[in-house]
Amino acid sequence: MDRRSLIKNAGIAGVLAAGIAPAVHAQATLRWRIASSFPKSLDTLFGVCDVFAKKVSDMTGGKFVITTHAAGELMPAFGVLDGVSNATVEMANTAPYYFFGKDPTYAIDCAIPFGLNSRQMTAWMYEGNGLKLMREFYANVGIINFPMGNTGVQMGGWFRKQVKSLKDLKGTKFRIGGFGGKVLEPLGVVPQNIPGGEIYQALEKGTIDAAEWVGPYDDLKLGFNKVAPHYYYPGFWEVGPQLALYVNQKAYDGLSGEYKAIVEAAAAYAHTDMQAKYDYKNPAALKTLVGSGVKLQAFPKDVMAAAFKSAEQVYSDLNNSNPAWKKIYADYSNYRREANLWFRFAEATMDDFMQAQKL
Repeated sequence: MDRRSLIKNAGIAGVLAAGIAPAVHAQATLRWRIASSFPKSLDTLFGVCDVFAKKVSDMTGGKFVITTHAAGELMPAFGVLDGVSNATVEMANTAPYYFFGKDPTYAIDCAIPFGLNSRQMTAWMYEGNGLKLMREFYANVGIINFPMGNTGVQMGGWFRKQVKSLKDLKGTKFRIGGFGGKVLEPLGVVPQNIPGGEIYQALEKGTIDAAEWVGPYDDLKLGFNKVAPHYYYPGFWEVGPQLALYVNQKAYDGLSGEYKAIVEAAAAYAHTDMQAKYDYKNPAALKTLVGSGVKLQAFPKDVMAAAFKSAEQVYSDLNNSNPAWKKIYADYSNYRREANLWFRFAEATMDDFMQAQKL
């Protein structure tokens, strides 16, 4: 045995003799699952789960592995809230307004008609009281939530027949996700809440007359232009729709402080990544759609005005009947007012100018 080996072994022996075990850096691999409300074919909506899982793995050196599962693999698209709440899975990514039937308050964590745009929503969640208030709400079902994804303002959807005025909406069977249907119902629309993977067939067969999904990139993938020629904007019911990461509260509480911080950081990264993808991919997709013969049109002014009036009435009614809604919406609507006072000046004026230029 050489001198260096002798010293090394003597050092270890001394440590053991003193009753101190050498530090062990190996950590058992933690394996979780995340269920999505979206099919794998929607690489941006479902893909946010892959982005998140990869970032968590990268930041933990592969010691925290999260497998991603599309809608229907572990549970139905609209079953993920209960799935996380009852610990069937540790995590889910979804659009919270899907659960407005349980309580309309869920919709505030995603999008409500004529609500905050994506930047305003992020500001309210991170800098305002949004995250605090929504976490108090989710605590009732054993979930901690994180913002994880935003599409930006969505399109108004695909219609088999042209909408020239408000009266043309009456009797329209319209696939519309989440809370928007409650606002359109008083206008004579018949809302249909159908998962993304089933919309094309329903529209093709005439089971529904119109459908909204997200925007050009996803809509082109799903082929809606093949079965409905009229493409409307804006999706005033989804001004800044935010997706959420749901984590079972007990499972989250069992994580180390380091892993909790990694989950939070990875969710924030994926949150930004999703909108960057949509903002980059939508322009080319819209050109392709228009080039294929799609008739791009704005909703008539009377539709917008009537829908806004309906939304305000729905919110007023909820304030009188739902204490959880009233508490959160009060803060949300106060910030909406202040944010739009600011956005109408520099932001909107600059956008209007640039969009009128020949670039």
